[in-house]
Amino acid sequence: MPTATEMKGKAALVTGAASGLGRGTALALARAGADVFLVDLNAAGLAETAEQIRALGVRAETYAADLSAAEACRTAVAKAAEAFGRLDALCNVAGVIMFSHTPDMPEADWQKTLAVNLSAPFFLIQAAIPHLLEADGAVVNVTSSAAFVGEAYVAAYCATKAGLTHMTKALAMEYMHKPIRFNAVAPGGMMTNIAMGMKLPADFDRAIFGRVAPLRGLVEVDEVAELTAFLVTPAASGYHGACINIDKGITAD
Repeated sequence: MPTATEMKGKAALVTGAASGLGRGTALALARAGADVFLVDLNAAGLAETAEQIRALGVRAETYAADLSAAEACRTAVAKAAEAFGRLDALCNVAGVIMFSHTPDMPEADWQKTLAVNLSAPFFLIQAAIPHLLEADGAVVNVTSSAAFVGEAYVAAYCATKAGLTHMTKALAMEYMHKPIRFNAVAPGGMMTNIAMGMKLPADFDRAIFGRVAPLRGLVEVDEVAELTAFLVTPAASGYHGACINIDKGITAD
Protein backbone atom coordinates (compact mmCIF):
# COMPACT_ATOMS: atom_id res chain seq x y z
CA MET A 1 0.00 0.00 0.00
CA PRO A 2 1.42 3.43 -0.95
CA THR A 3 2.14 5.69 2.00
CA ALA A 4 1.78 9.46 2.05
CA THR A 5 5.16 11.21 2.11
CA GLU A 6 6.76 14.56 1.26
CA MET A 7 4.06 16.79 2.77
CA LYS A 8 6.22 18.79 5.17
CA GLY A 9 5.40 22.48 4.85
CA LYS A 10 2.20 21.75 2.94
CA ALA A 11 -1.43 22.14 3.98
CA ALA A 12 -4.43 19.89 3.40
CA LEU A 13 -8.18 20.21 3.92
CA VAL A 14 -10.02 17.01 4.82
CA THR A 15 -13.80 16.72 5.14
CA GLY A 16 -15.54 14.12 7.26
CA ALA A 17 -12.54 14.37 9.57
CA ALA A 18 -14.30 13.75 12.88
CA SER A 19 -14.16 9.97 12.53
CA GLY A 20 -13.66 6.99 10.26
CA LEU A 21 -12.03 7.42 6.89
CA GLY A 22 -11.84 11.21 7.21
CA ARG A 23 -9.94 10.97 10.49
CA GLY A 24 -7.70 8.25 9.08
CA THR A 25 -6.89 10.33 6.01
CA ALA A 26 -6.13 13.40 8.10
CA LEU A 27 -3.79 11.40 10.34
CA ALA A 28 -2.01 9.88 7.33
CA LEU A 29 -1.37 13.36 5.95
CA ALA A 30 -0.18 14.57 9.34
CA ARG A 31 2.26 11.67 9.59
CA ALA A 32 3.59 12.78 6.19
CA GLY A 33 4.25 16.23 7.65
CA ALA A 34 1.21 18.21 6.47
CA ASP A 35 -0.71 20.76 8.48
CA VAL A 36 -4.37 19.71 8.30
CA PHE A 37 -7.61 21.68 8.28
CA LEU A 38 -10.41 19.46 9.56
CA VAL A 39 -14.06 19.88 8.57
CA ASP A 40 -17.08 17.96 9.84
CA LEU A 41 -20.48 18.50 11.42
CA ASN A 42 -19.31 16.78 14.62
CA ALA A 43 -17.36 19.37 16.62
CA ALA A 44 -16.42 16.96 19.42
CA GLY A 45 -15.03 14.45 16.95
CA LEU A 46 -13.05 17.17 15.20
CA ALA A 47 -11.47 18.17 18.49
CA GLU A 48 -10.35 14.57 19.09
CA THR A 49 -8.85 14.31 15.60
CA ALA A 50 -7.07 17.65 16.03
CA GLU A 51 -5.56 16.50 19.33
CA GLN A 52 -4.18 13.35 17.69
CA ILE A 53 -2.72 15.36 14.81
CA ARG A 54 -1.04 17.93 17.04
CA ALA A 55 0.56 15.08 18.96
CA LEU A 56 2.39 14.28 15.71
CA GLY A 57 4.05 17.69 15.75
CA VAL A 58 2.06 19.42 13.01
CA ARG A 59 -0.72 22.01 13.06
CA ALA A 60 -4.43 21.25 13.01
CA GLU A 61 -7.36 23.64 12.77
CA THR A 62 -11.05 22.75 12.80
CA TYR A 63 -14.28 24.04 11.31
CA ALA A 64 -17.59 22.48 12.35
CA ALA A 65 -20.08 22.97 9.56
CA ASP A 66 -22.86 21.37 7.54
CA LEU A 67 -21.39 21.04 4.07
CA SER A 68 -24.80 20.62 2.48
CA ALA A 69 -24.77 24.43 2.36
CA ALA A 70 -22.62 25.82 -0.47
CA GLU A 71 -21.56 28.81 1.60
CA ALA A 72 -20.14 26.51 4.27
CA CYS A 73 -17.97 24.87 1.60
CA ARG A 74 -16.63 28.22 0.45
CA THR A 75 -16.02 29.30 4.05
CA ALA A 76 -14.14 26.08 4.82
CA VAL A 77 -11.69 26.67 1.97
CA ALA A 78 -11.23 30.33 2.88
CA LYS A 79 -10.56 29.47 6.52
CA ALA A 80 -8.08 26.74 5.58
CA ALA A 81 -6.11 29.04 3.29
CA GLU A 82 -6.14 31.77 5.93
CA ALA A 83 -5.04 29.41 8.71
CA PHE A 84 -2.02 28.02 6.88
CA GLY A 85 -1.32 30.64 4.22
CA ARG A 86 -1.67 28.06 1.47
CA LEU A 87 -3.65 25.01 0.37
CA ASP A 88 -1.96 22.06 -1.32
CA ALA A 89 -4.53 19.30 -1.02
CA LEU A 90 -8.26 18.76 -0.76
CA CYS A 91 -9.66 15.38 0.30
CA ASN A 92 -13.44 15.15 -0.07
CA VAL A 93 -14.25 12.31 2.29
CA ALA A 94 -17.54 13.35 3.93
CA GLY A 95 -20.60 11.44 2.80
CA VAL A 96 -24.04 10.18 3.80
CA ILE A 97 -26.03 7.07 2.88
CA MET A 98 -29.74 6.59 3.50
CA PHE A 99 -31.45 3.26 2.80
CA SER A 100 -35.00 3.24 1.54
CA HIS A 101 -37.37 1.68 -0.93
CA THR A 102 -37.29 4.23 -3.72
CA PRO A 103 -41.05 5.08 -3.59
CA ASP A 104 -40.71 5.73 0.15
CA MET A 105 -37.65 7.98 0.12
CA PRO A 106 -38.52 11.47 1.44
CA GLU A 107 -37.56 14.34 -0.83
CA ALA A 108 -35.50 15.81 2.01
CA ASP A 109 -33.35 12.65 2.17
CA TRP A 110 -32.79 12.73 -1.59
CA GLN A 111 -31.77 16.38 -1.48
CA LYS A 112 -29.51 15.84 1.53
CA THR A 113 -27.72 12.95 -0.17
CA LEU A 114 -27.09 15.00 -3.31
CA ALA A 115 -26.01 18.04 -1.32
CA VAL A 116 -23.44 16.25 0.85
CA ASN A 117 -22.14 13.63 -1.58
CA LEU A 118 -22.06 15.56 -4.84
CA SER A 119 -22.71 19.30 -4.47
CA ALA A 120 -20.37 19.78 -1.49
CA PRO A 121 -17.34 18.33 -3.28
CA PHE A 122 -18.12 20.53 -6.28
CA PHE A 123 -18.34 23.72 -4.25
CA LEU A 124 -15.25 22.85 -2.21
CA ILE A 125 -13.29 22.18 -5.40
CA GLN A 126 -14.61 25.35 -7.02
CA ALA A 127 -13.36 27.43 -4.10
CA ALA A 128 -10.07 25.54 -3.76
CA ILE A 129 -8.94 25.59 -7.41
CA PRO A 130 -7.18 29.01 -7.28
CA HIS A 131 -5.18 27.94 -4.22
CA LEU A 132 -4.37 24.51 -5.64
CA LEU A 133 -3.23 25.95 -8.96
CA GLU A 134 -0.83 28.21 -7.10
CA ALA A 135 0.53 25.28 -5.08
CA ASP A 136 0.58 22.64 -7.85
CA GLY A 137 -1.87 20.82 -5.60
CA ALA A 138 -4.28 17.93 -5.85
CA VAL A 139 -7.83 16.79 -5.10
CA VAL A 140 -9.01 13.33 -4.13
CA ASN A 141 -12.73 12.55 -4.09
CA VAL A 142 -13.90 9.50 -2.15
CA THR A 143 -16.57 7.79 -4.21
CA SER A 144 -17.59 4.14 -3.74
CA SER A 145 -17.85 0.74 -5.36
CA ALA A 146 -21.54 1.74 -5.56
CA ALA A 147 -20.52 4.04 -8.43
CA PHE A 148 -19.91 0.93 -10.55
CA VAL A 149 -22.43 -1.68 -9.39
CA GLY A 150 -26.12 -1.23 -8.66
CA GLU A 151 -27.00 -1.57 -5.00
CA ALA A 152 -30.57 -2.02 -3.82
CA TYR A 153 -32.25 0.54 -1.57
CA VAL A 154 -29.62 3.25 -2.12
CA ALA A 155 -30.47 4.73 -5.51
CA ALA A 156 -29.60 8.25 -4.36
CA TYR A 157 -26.24 7.16 -2.93
CA CYS A 158 -25.32 5.23 -6.09
CA ALA A 159 -26.29 8.19 -8.26
CA THR A 160 -24.16 10.64 -6.27
CA LYS A 161 -21.11 8.39 -6.18
CA ALA A 162 -21.31 7.69 -9.90
CA GLY A 163 -21.68 11.42 -10.49
CA LEU A 164 -18.71 12.24 -8.28
CA THR A 165 -16.57 9.67 -10.08
CA HIS A 166 -17.39 11.13 -13.48
CA MET A 167 -17.02 14.70 -12.20
CA THR A 168 -13.46 13.78 -11.16
CA LYS A 169 -12.68 12.66 -14.70
CA ALA A 170 -14.29 15.77 -16.21
CA LEU A 171 -12.18 18.02 -13.99
CA ALA A 172 -9.06 16.07 -14.90
CA MET A 173 -9.75 16.76 -18.58
CA GLU A 174 -10.54 20.43 -17.97
CA TYR A 175 -7.23 20.91 -16.15
CA MET A 176 -5.12 18.59 -18.30
CA HIS A 177 -2.61 21.35 -19.03
CA LYS A 178 -2.60 22.99 -15.59
CA PRO A 179 -0.51 22.13 -12.48
CA ILE A 180 -3.34 20.50 -10.53
CA ARG A 181 -4.41 16.85 -10.26
CA PHE A 182 -7.84 15.27 -9.76
CA ASN A 183 -8.31 11.65 -8.70
CA ALA A 184 -10.84 9.47 -6.92
CA VAL A 185 -10.81 6.48 -4.59
CA ALA A 186 -13.71 4.02 -4.65
CA PRO A 187 -13.82 1.88 -1.49
CA GLY A 188 -16.03 -1.10 -0.86
CA GLY A 189 -17.70 -1.64 2.49
CA MET A 190 -15.73 -0.44 5.52
CA MET A 191 -16.45 -0.57 9.24
CA THR A 192 -17.11 3.13 9.79
CA ASN A 193 -19.73 5.12 11.69
CA ILE A 194 -21.81 5.20 8.52
CA ALA A 195 -21.76 1.41 8.22
CA MET A 196 -22.50 0.83 11.90
CA GLY A 197 -25.43 3.25 11.80
CA MET A 198 -27.10 2.04 8.61
CA LYS A 199 -30.78 1.20 8.82
CA LEU A 200 -32.17 -1.08 6.14
CA PRO A 201 -35.88 -1.24 5.30
CA ALA A 202 -37.61 -3.75 7.59
CA ASP A 203 -38.71 -5.90 4.62
CA PHE A 204 -35.48 -5.73 2.60
CA ASP A 205 -34.68 -8.65 0.30
CA ARG A 206 -31.59 -10.37 1.71
CA ALA A 207 -30.81 -12.15 -1.54
CA ILE A 208 -30.78 -8.92 -3.57
CA PHE A 209 -28.91 -6.96 -0.93
CA GLY A 210 -26.36 -9.75 -0.58
CA ARG A 211 -25.39 -9.63 -4.26
CA VAL A 212 -22.77 -7.00 -3.44
CA ALA A 213 -21.58 -8.59 -0.22
CA PRO A 214 -17.76 -8.51 0.00
CA LEU A 215 -16.71 -12.16 -0.35
CA ARG A 216 -13.27 -11.29 1.03
CA GLY A 217 -14.62 -9.21 3.88
CA LEU A 218 -14.66 -5.51 4.59
CA VAL A 219 -11.94 -3.12 3.47
CA GLU A 220 -9.69 -1.78 6.21
CA VAL A 221 -10.25 1.94 6.86
CA ASP A 222 -6.52 2.55 7.28
CA GLU A 223 -5.80 1.06 3.84
CA VAL A 224 -8.22 3.44 2.17
CA ALA A 225 -6.97 6.36 4.26
CA GLU A 226 -3.37 5.76 3.24
CA LEU A 227 -4.34 5.51 -0.43
CA THR A 228 -6.45 8.68 -0.25
CA ALA A 229 -3.65 10.62 1.41
CA PHE A 230 -1.00 9.24 -0.95
CA LEU A 231 -2.86 10.49 -4.03
CA VAL A 232 -2.55 14.15 -3.02
CA THR A 233 1.19 13.92 -2.39
CA PRO A 234 3.98 14.68 -4.88
CA ALA A 235 4.82 10.96 -4.89
CA ALA A 236 1.56 10.38 -6.80
CA SER A 237 2.35 12.84 -9.60
CA GLY A 238 1.57 10.21 -12.26
CA TYR A 239 -2.06 9.91 -11.19
CA HIS A 240 -4.51 12.27 -12.91
CA GLY A 241 -8.10 11.41 -13.80
CA ALA A 242 -7.87 8.01 -12.12
CA CYS A 243 -10.47 6.29 -9.98
CA ILE A 244 -8.85 3.55 -7.94
CA ASN A 245 -11.18 0.82 -6.74
CA ILE A 246 -10.22 -0.61 -3.34
CA ASP A 247 -13.07 -3.00 -2.66
CA LYS A 248 -11.67 -6.54 -2.34
CA GLY A 249 -13.11 -7.53 -5.69
CA ILE A 250 -16.70 -6.26 -5.49
CA THR A 251 -16.38 -4.57 -8.88
CA ALA A 252 -14.27 -7.33 -10.49
CA ASP A 253 -17.31 -8.92 -12.15
